[in-house]
Amino acid sequence: MTAPVLGDDGLLRCPWGDAPADYRAYHDHEWGRPVRDERGLFERLSLEAFQSGLSWLTILRKRERFREAFAGFDPAAVAAFTDGDVARLMADAGIVRNRAKVAATIGNARAVLALDRPLSELLWSYAPSAAERNAPVTLADVPAATPESTALARELRLRNFRFVGPTTAYALMQATGLVDDHLLGCHARNR
Repeated sequence: MTAPVLGDDGLLRCPWGDAPADYRAYHDHEWGRPVRDERGLFERLSLEAFQSGLSWLTILRKRERFREAFAGFDPAAVAAFTDGDVARLMADAGIVRNRAKVAATIGNARAVLALDRPLSELLWSYAPSAAERNAPVTLADVPAATPESTALARELRLRNFRFVGPTTAYALMQATGLVDDHLLGCHARNR
Protein backbone atom coordinates (compact mmCIF):
# COMPACT_ATOMS: atom_id res chain seq x y z
CA MET A 1 0.00 0.00 0.00
CA THR A 2 1.52 3.26 -1.05
CA ALA A 3 -1.41 5.64 -1.53
CA PRO A 4 -3.55 7.12 1.26
CA VAL A 5 -5.83 4.59 2.94
CA LEU A 6 -9.32 5.05 4.30
CA GLY A 7 -9.39 4.44 8.04
CA ASP A 8 -12.29 2.94 9.93
CA ASP A 9 -13.03 6.49 11.10
CA GLY A 10 -13.68 7.58 7.50
CA LEU A 11 -10.46 9.64 7.19
CA LEU A 12 -7.85 9.22 4.48
CA ARG A 13 -4.34 9.06 5.87
CA CYS A 14 -0.84 7.96 4.94
CA PRO A 15 -0.77 4.14 5.00
CA TRP A 16 1.79 3.95 7.81
CA GLY A 17 -0.35 6.24 9.97
CA ASP A 18 -3.58 4.25 10.05
CA ALA A 19 -2.67 1.48 12.50
CA PRO A 20 -1.76 0.64 15.17
CA ALA A 21 -3.33 3.28 17.40
CA ASP A 22 0.09 4.66 18.43
CA TYR A 23 0.88 5.44 14.81
CA ARG A 24 -2.55 6.90 14.16
CA ALA A 25 -2.31 9.37 17.06
CA TYR A 26 1.24 10.37 16.11
CA HIS A 27 0.33 10.73 12.42
CA ASP A 28 -2.85 12.71 13.03
CA HIS A 29 -1.66 15.03 15.79
CA GLU A 30 2.11 15.45 15.59
CA TRP A 31 4.01 14.28 12.53
CA GLY A 32 4.50 17.09 10.05
CA ARG A 33 3.19 19.77 12.40
CA PRO A 34 5.56 22.68 13.01
CA VAL A 35 7.63 22.42 16.19
CA ARG A 36 9.64 25.49 17.16
CA ASP A 37 10.30 25.20 20.89
CA GLU A 38 13.74 24.08 21.99
CA ARG A 39 12.59 21.16 24.15
CA GLY A 40 10.27 19.85 21.45
CA LEU A 41 12.99 20.06 18.82
CA PHE A 42 15.60 18.49 21.10
CA GLU A 43 13.19 15.68 21.96
CA ARG A 44 12.49 14.93 18.28
CA LEU A 45 16.20 15.11 17.44
CA SER A 46 16.97 12.70 20.27
CA LEU A 47 14.18 10.27 19.48
CA GLU A 48 15.06 10.20 15.78
CA ALA A 49 18.63 9.30 16.76
CA PHE A 50 17.41 6.55 19.09
CA GLN A 51 15.16 5.23 16.33
CA SER A 52 18.06 4.70 13.94
CA GLY A 53 18.03 0.99 13.11
CA LEU A 54 14.82 0.33 15.05
CA SER A 55 11.09 0.52 14.49
CA TRP A 56 9.53 3.94 15.09
CA LEU A 57 6.75 2.10 16.91
CA THR A 58 9.30 0.94 19.49
CA ILE A 59 10.31 4.55 20.13
CA LEU A 60 6.71 5.80 20.30
CA ARG A 61 5.83 3.16 22.87
CA LYS A 62 8.83 4.10 25.01
CA ARG A 63 8.43 7.85 24.54
CA GLU A 64 7.01 8.69 27.97
CA ARG A 65 9.80 6.77 29.68
CA PHE A 66 12.35 8.56 27.48
CA ARG A 67 10.87 11.88 28.63
CA GLU A 68 11.18 10.87 32.28
CA ALA A 69 14.69 9.46 31.86
CA PHE A 70 15.96 12.50 29.95
CA ALA A 71 14.54 15.24 32.21
CA GLY A 72 11.75 16.18 29.83
CA PHE A 73 14.39 16.76 27.14
CA ASP A 74 15.48 19.99 28.78
CA PRO A 75 18.85 20.53 27.06
CA ALA A 76 20.40 22.24 30.11
CA ALA A 77 19.41 19.38 32.41
CA VAL A 78 20.59 16.69 29.98
CA ALA A 79 23.86 18.54 29.32
CA ALA A 80 24.59 18.27 33.06
CA PHE A 81 24.20 14.48 33.11
CA THR A 82 27.12 12.66 34.70
CA ASP A 83 28.59 9.16 34.44
CA GLY A 84 26.09 8.20 37.15
CA ASP A 85 23.26 9.31 34.90
CA VAL A 86 24.69 7.27 32.04
CA ALA A 87 24.77 4.21 34.33
CA ARG A 88 21.15 4.92 35.37
CA LEU A 89 20.08 5.19 31.72
CA MET A 90 21.91 2.03 30.71
CA ALA A 91 20.03 0.15 33.45
CA ASP A 92 16.62 1.52 32.39
CA ALA A 93 14.73 -1.13 30.42
CA GLY A 94 12.06 1.47 29.60
CA ILE A 95 14.29 3.16 27.05
CA VAL A 96 16.61 1.98 24.28
CA ARG A 97 19.82 1.11 26.11
CA ASN A 98 22.42 1.95 23.53
CA ARG A 99 25.50 3.54 25.07
CA ALA A 100 26.47 5.41 21.90
CA LYS A 101 22.99 6.89 21.53
CA VAL A 102 22.80 7.83 25.21
CA ALA A 103 26.19 9.55 24.94
CA ALA A 104 25.11 11.27 21.73
CA THR A 105 21.96 12.62 23.40
CA ILE A 106 24.00 14.10 26.25
CA GLY A 107 26.56 15.47 23.79
CA ASN A 108 23.79 16.89 21.61
CA ALA A 109 22.30 18.67 24.62
CA ARG A 110 25.68 20.28 25.19
CA ALA A 111 25.84 21.19 21.50
CA VAL A 112 22.41 22.86 21.77
CA LEU A 113 23.70 25.00 24.64
CA ALA A 114 26.81 25.93 22.65
CA LEU A 115 24.85 27.21 19.63
CA ASP A 116 25.29 30.85 18.66
CA ARG A 117 21.60 31.07 17.77
CA PRO A 118 18.45 29.26 18.90
CA LEU A 119 18.08 25.63 17.81
CA SER A 120 14.76 26.51 16.17
CA GLU A 121 16.35 29.20 14.03
CA LEU A 122 19.14 26.86 12.97
CA LEU A 123 16.88 23.95 12.04
CA TRP A 124 14.19 26.02 10.35
CA SER A 125 16.78 27.78 8.19
CA TYR A 126 17.01 24.47 6.27
CA ALA A 127 13.28 24.16 5.56
CA PRO A 128 12.60 24.27 1.84
CA SER A 129 9.86 26.62 0.75
CA ALA A 130 6.50 24.99 0.07
CA ALA A 131 6.75 26.22 -3.51
CA GLU A 132 9.91 24.12 -3.98
CA ARG A 133 8.14 20.88 -3.07
CA ASN A 134 5.36 18.93 -4.68
CA ALA A 135 3.01 17.00 -2.44
CA PRO A 136 3.91 13.31 -2.48
CA VAL A 137 1.20 11.19 -4.07
CA THR A 138 2.50 7.80 -2.90
CA LEU A 139 5.09 6.64 -0.39
CA ALA A 140 7.45 6.12 -3.32
CA ASP A 141 7.48 9.91 -3.76
CA VAL A 142 8.83 10.47 -0.23
CA PRO A 143 12.63 10.63 -0.18
CA ALA A 144 14.85 9.22 2.56
CA ALA A 145 17.12 12.26 2.34
CA THR A 146 17.27 15.52 0.41
CA PRO A 147 19.91 18.13 -0.37
CA GLU A 148 18.47 20.18 2.53
CA SER A 149 18.72 17.29 5.00
CA THR A 150 22.25 16.55 3.81
CA ALA A 151 23.21 20.20 4.36
CA LEU A 152 21.47 20.24 7.76
CA ALA A 153 23.27 17.05 8.83
CA ARG A 154 26.58 18.56 7.77
CA GLU A 155 25.84 21.77 9.72
CA LEU A 156 24.83 19.85 12.83
CA ARG A 157 27.94 17.67 12.71
CA LEU A 158 30.10 20.80 12.35
CA ARG A 159 28.44 22.00 15.56
CA ASN A 160 29.34 18.73 17.36
CA PHE A 161 25.99 16.98 17.09
CA ARG A 162 26.11 13.19 16.67
CA PHE A 163 23.75 10.59 15.16
CA VAL A 164 22.52 13.16 12.66
CA GLY A 165 23.16 11.78 9.20
CA PRO A 166 21.14 12.96 6.19
CA THR A 167 18.41 10.32 6.70
CA THR A 168 18.00 11.10 10.41
CA ALA A 169 18.04 14.82 9.60
CA TYR A 170 15.29 14.28 7.04
CA ALA A 171 13.20 12.26 9.50
CA LEU A 172 13.64 15.17 11.94
CA MET A 173 12.50 17.60 9.24
CA GLN A 174 9.39 15.48 8.65
CA ALA A 175 8.63 15.07 12.34
CA THR A 176 8.93 18.78 13.10
CA GLY A 177 7.09 20.15 10.09
CA LEU A 178 10.07 21.56 8.21
CA VAL A 179 8.60 19.51 5.37
CA ASP A 180 5.06 18.20 4.93
CA ASP A 181 5.30 14.65 3.62
CA HIS A 182 1.70 13.72 4.30
CA LEU A 183 0.48 12.25 1.04
CA LEU A 184 -1.81 14.17 -1.27
CA GLY A 185 -5.31 13.32 -0.09
CA CYS A 186 -4.28 12.64 3.52
CA HIS A 187 -6.51 14.53 5.95
CA ALA A 188 -3.47 15.74 7.90
CA ARG A 189 -1.76 17.40 4.92
CA ASN A 190 -1.26 21.18 5.29
CA ARG A 191 -2.67 21.31 8.82
